[in-house]
Amino acid sequence: MPDRTARQKPSPPASGEAGGGLAFPWPEGPADGEATEVAAGILWLRLPLPFRPSHVNAYALADDDGWTVVDTGLDSRAARASWGRLLDGPLAGRPVARVLATHHHPDHIGLAGWLMAERGAALMTSRTAWLYARMLTLDVQDRPSPEAMAFWLAAGMPAAMRAARGAERPFNFADCVARLPQGFTRLAAGDRLTLAGRRWEVATGEGHAPEHLILFSLDDGLVLGGDQLLPVISPNLSVYPTEPGADPVGEWLASARALALRARPGHLVLPGHRLPYTGLPFRLAQLVAHHEAALDRLREHLAQPRTAPDCFLPLFGRSIEPEVYGLALGEAVAHLNHLLHCGEAVCHRRADGAILWRRAG
Repeated sequence: MPDRTARQKPSPPASGEAGGGLAFPWPEGPADGEATEVAAGILWLRLPLPFRPSHVNAYALADDDGWTVVDTGLDSRAARASWGRLLDGPLAGRPVARVLATHHHPDHIGLAGWLMAERGAALMTSRTAWLYARMLTLDVQDRPSPEAMAFWLAAGMPAAMRAARGAERPFNFADCVARLPQGFTRLAAGDRLTLAGRRWEVATGEGHAPEHLILFSLDDGLVLGGDQLLPVISPNLSVYPTEPGADPVGEWLASARALALRARPGHLVLPGHRLPYTGLPFRLAQLVAHHEAALDRLREHLAQPRTAPDCFLPLFGRSIEPEVYGLALGEAVAHLNHLLHCGEAVCHRRADGAILWRRAG
């Protein structure tokens, strides 16, 4: 394996060494254009992002026919330059044979089409991830759709903000996701495949992204967790204008509880952001408790009728900056929808079109 810019850090702790909490075998991530070997034949890479968190993790798994790259970063000038340094450095000597996208979000699948076109890579992902990503890259809008405007109105976005956003070009996937070719290889829950000399079993999660892929090594306790199994930060669980009645919080909680049945303290989780870690059972319990506590605060807050923005403080514990307002609004609606689905909240439309929520009974 080429090692010009690959740095090997201390071996991860053996099963049980993480105790009841989390342990982080590597105190920092690889620098731009460099790689850290996290296990035999597996390199940890980082690509820059223009928003928080400032990076997305990618992984390169070595096989005789080339690298399998897990996630790719956004299609941006900075990310393409980083890939150039990686391909000429720690990944030199092997072609990129495959791209495995854990889910359809732009920071994970953004350069998959570029690596396919430039390097001849094949794409592996879930059917839902491919359909979402390809559909969204083809759906370019100059102004927000009527559905988006209606969603923002119902969610209680302030009128001035709604008017300003309605006059602006919205975010389009095609701005930062390279066009995906029609062909791909589907991965589904229960599938098994061999990569980097290991047998992997595919699991899926819901809530953060539909049919999000998680890969469990059957040989040495590695887990490719994507954004479903993040350390420190919680995956965003949002409702979008495409499905305003969705319950991503309920889907995520169900997925977390199902994944907890196979989680082991010694699993080394390779996440989509931040640092690899051990202590997966603790982390899943921590994340479930985080959302359950948020729902408890929300139930208390809904003793009086509230709009979704009225719920920001009990949910997030702080005021929300304009640049993340849309994400916060989607996540607030997600938690409110969950209480509605559970029969613990009711809602009605105010005269101005905004939905008011209150505790059932």
